[in-house]
Amino acid sequence: MKLENVRVLDLSLFLPGPLLTQMMADHGAEVIKLESIGAGEPNREIGPKRGEVSVYFANTHRNKKSIQLNLKTEGGKEAILKLAKTCDVFVEAFRPGVARRLGVSYEVLKEVNPGIVYLSLSAWGQDGPYVNRPAHDLATEAIAGVLSINLGRDGKPAIPGIANADMLSSMMGLSGVLMALLRRTKTGTGDYIDIAMADSLLAAMPNNMGTAFAEKEPPRVSEERALGGYAMYQIYETKDEKYVVLGASEMHFAEAVLEKLGRPDLIEFCEPPPGPTQGPVKKFLTEKFKSENQAYWVDYFEGINAAFAPVNDLRQALDDQQIRHREMVLENDRGEEHLGIPIKFRNEPGVVNFVSPALGQHTTSILSELGYSQEEVKKMHADGVF
Repeated sequence: MKLENVRVLDLSLFLPGPLLTQMMADHGAEVIKLESIGAGEPNREIGPKRGEVSVYFANTHRNKKSIQLNLKTEGGKEAILKLAKTCDVFVEAFRPGVARRLGVSYEVLKEVNPGIVYLSLSAWGQDGPYVNRPAHDLATEAIAGVLSINLGRDGKPAIPGIANADMLSSMMGLSGVLMALLRRTKTGTGDYIDIAMADSLLAAMPNNMGTAFAEKEPPRVSEERALGGYAMYQIYETKDEKYVVLGASEMHFAEAVLEKLGRPDLIEFCEPPPGPTQGPVKKFLTEKFKSENQAYWVDYFEGINAAFAPVNDLRQALDDQQIRHREMVLENDRGEEHLGIPIKFRNEPGVVNFVSPALGQHTTSILSELGYSQEEVKKMHADGVF
């Protein structure tokens, strides 16, 4: 597999870092998760469980090894440095400054392992006026302006269904790690990567920056091309209080829809720009879609050359024929569902190992591999190192 013989030490928590390292594990990397003394990774206990394992944990920690070390002990610090010396990648998501206090900063690790690729994931990055401000995904989305354009049907900011900052910083971080590993093949040296959730959000909105950059004003959301300004790029309610979407703002799509609906006279109102001039078409489509149930419209639009789709609930999405065909939902031998692998290589594809590690399951085996004797391991346990 693509990342065979790459060893990753993961000190991150919750979603961004664990998802990043699971992606690496799916493609062959050996991922060692360092969990805190006590409860360990918080998402072990978040949300519904199947048996002893939460769905959240299973979808972020499959095919990893778990160790526990108390980094506030001398033995724990010594062991983590020995382990880091054997690793290619180090991932942490502490608040800025914490890694240094724990003795695992990039400056320390590169002394024992100059080739290490070190990734720091944080809300605001490692510098700037907000560097010490606590934050989760939602606060970074607020500061970065995402919530101001993510409006509900009441016209007010709504919590997005995806943890956008977490997910985007995870994938930005993965990209940075892979770039650094590629570069290391030529230079032999690693690098330090500083990924901020807020930075990742802004970088993901180039298509929404027109008004803000060109006019120095916030966008008028209801008039923006990708935010509801086009009648043919819109969500419509159906008679049974479900929803459908049109993604048909290109004129050839608009023509196909309105010809089928018997209203070619409205085609001219679909011409750019987005905004108030689209009003007559929005009014017609709002009334039209409310006249029949969602299932009717799914059948009606079959074969029409236009981007149309029903709004699936999450369970329907997991059972959708396209999603299933792409193997984005997989089942283990107990019939339990797991998310599939989105990066699909033709050669050396990723492999899902459904097993998630028990808390600290691999501590003693990893320590033994690092050269600790059985007596030393027993003493470390007695001293509270793990």
